[in-house]
Amino acid sequence: MIRDARAFWLRSPGVGELRPVTLPTPGPDDVLVRSRYSGVSRGTETLVFTGGVPESQYTAMRAPFQEGDFPAPVKYGYLSVGVVEVGPAALRGRTVFCLHPHQSAYVVPASAVTPVPDDVPAARAVLAGTVETAVNALWDAAPLVGDRVSVVGGGMVGCSVAALLARFPGVRVELVDADPARAAVASALGVDFALPAAATGGRDLVVHASATAAGLQRSLDLLAPEGTVVELSWYGDRPVELSLGGAFHAGRLTVRSSQVGTVSPARASRRGFADRLALALELLADPVFDALLTGRSRFAELPEVLGRLASGELPALCHLISYDEETPCSA
Repeated sequence: MIRDARAFWLRSPGVGELRPVTLPTPGPDDVLVRSRYSGVSRGTETLVFTGGVPESQYTAMRAPFQEGDFPAPVKYGYLSVGVVEVGPAALRGRTVFCLHPHQSAYVVPASAVTPVPDDVPAARAVLAGTVETAVNALWDAAPLVGDRVSVVGGGMVGCSVAALLARFPGVRVELVDADPARAAVASALGVDFALPAAATGGRDLVVHASATAAGLQRSLDLLAPEGTVVELSWYGDRPVELSLGGAFHAGRLTVRSSQVGTVSPARASRRGFADRLALALELLADPVFDALLTGRSRFAELPEVLGRLASGELPALCHLISYDEETPCSA
């Protein structure tokens, strides 16, 4: 049985390291998971890496199985896929997803892991947490057949929302981002692309995920009368200024928040967190989501990789971390 592991820790803002971990003996209701892959969520994790989490958000930003406290030292992360080495017979040998920090092996309650469907590759399954956020957003947004929808902000969450919206009958989706390189991702997802200044107006629904005031303002500007912006961005303690003159009142526009920490009220009476995550994993059977995996590195290189992601030297949506030391680095 695996007893020794390594975990990624943020020692101080901007400085990461791998630390040894001695695993506890699994109890009868626990599983021991050997990691295969984890994913780096560029937006959230680079914020943590640089020490940018506002003190007022320390509690809200805690991840499951996090150790330490913000700003540092802290063990953080939440997109892990591995194989159950020890645990209940129904899970032993299964590939599972867990909201766990970057670590080569770990022991958690069996209830904390979700089996990955056989038709979902383990590498793609790291996106489950992000696709779960997109599922919750669309439960909140409730798009209708034939809607004209824009997604403003082409990060992991925005692209996941766009990929799911592309499946809706008659819905024309436009991904809007300031980075022209996102056009290739939009094409892979099967949706249109536009830079903010050229984005199409008259939209029934806009999903905003750019985490900028300019993006939120542009989202409002793109709406048709009585349209809705569903706001997915997290701003921490940053102030956000909007112009609510012009068409805001006359057009009866709506801004609605959506957050993955609770199940959407539209489904909360019939679906729980486990149901939502299982659905996200089922949706990942579609290979279109591979467009969101934009780089791969070995676990030993994670401290350096996070620094490069934070500086912008290494552009990425979701950067894949491999725990198979034979896997060549392609970062």
